[in-house]
Amino acid sequence: MHLSAAINSFKSSNLISWKTTGKLQQTLAGCIKLSGKTLQSGKVSKVKIWPGFTGQGRYFEFHSNLIPASIDFVRESLLCTSLCKDGYKIRTVEHLLSALEAKGIDNCRVQIQSLDSEDTEVEVPIFDGSANAWVEAIEQVGRKEALDRCGNNVEKLAPYLSEPFYVSRNDSFMVAFPASKVHISCGIDFPKGK
Repeated sequence: MHLSAAINSFKSSNLISWKTTGKLQQTLAGCIKLSGKTLQSGKVSKVKIWPGFTGQGRYFEFHSNLIPASIDFVRESLLCTSLCKDGYKIRTVEHLLSALEAKGIDNCRVQIQSLDSEDTEVEVPIFDGSANAWVEAIEQVGRKEALDRCGNNVEKLAPYLSEPFYVSRNDSFMVAFPASKVHISCGIDFPKGK
């Protein structure tokens, strides 16, 4: 089964339910502005991350096109994670999105641009190859409760798995089990050289 078909099947099944976490949705306390060289193309791109309203989630804005940071918009890419919508592509999003998740930023708008205004794809700057620059920028600006457009806060929801789930592709696989806490185990097996 192709990975996107497996994920769509998983999302539409009764395997997951959404429950409140007892925590309120969060956003940035101010705007983050960073620019830098990209990994794949070597071009420079500029990123501004703005606070967001509850329920908006994390999403990218590129040439006035909005691309949610969602599995629904992930496309296969060589050595990076790419989000695509309506002919526009944002590449190497994994470090920035990891930092936002780790620092508890549920809602924000990531405005990104390359120096070439004709580009239909852009990359997030790579910095030192880790999420460190993003984590430091988030810590510097801080976070706050996200509010809806009427000024109300909203509780954060989280997915809960009701039974084990398995998906495979070629020689890769993923298994998820219901648990009260998140625990991730992973491994990789490289063939031995001759």
